[in-house]
Amino acid sequence: MLRSSLLAGFMTIALSLPALAESPADLATQHINAIASGDVGKITATYSADSSLNWVGGPLNGTYVGPTQLDGVWTKFAHQAPLKVSVYDMKENANPAGTTVTADVIFQGKATIKVHYVLLYRAGALVDEIWQIDPKLSY
Repeated sequence: MLRSSLLAGFMTIALSLPALAESPADLATQHINAIASGDVGKITATYSADSSLNWVGGPLNGTYVGPTQLDGVWTKFAHQAPLKVSVYDMKENANPAGTTVTADVIFQGKATIKVHYVLLYRAGALVDEIWQIDPKLSY
């Protein structure tokens, strides 16, 4: 009886704990996979209201800020989906003010797109990213 009461008490506590938040590396992986799938809603799901994307190189070269511009650029890119994606050397660096995730990413479809990617997360939101086309990237 005591054993079942203790077990029930532990289960109640365990079930009432909040779910662990996803790490920025997990969020970055989901973001990259959404890009490969062409799902614009998922790509933009973790952006803050004033997020920015600095696209360096290629036909979409430029800076995009805010929901309208970000939705627009990812809609243009999504026509290539679905893409096979490979992620290399993902690293997460954090301090109390925020976390950067860096990775080398290769998207493959009709064309191969090699990207050095830097994503900045603050309070669980993607606030800034650099998508740098890197033709010399090789794995």
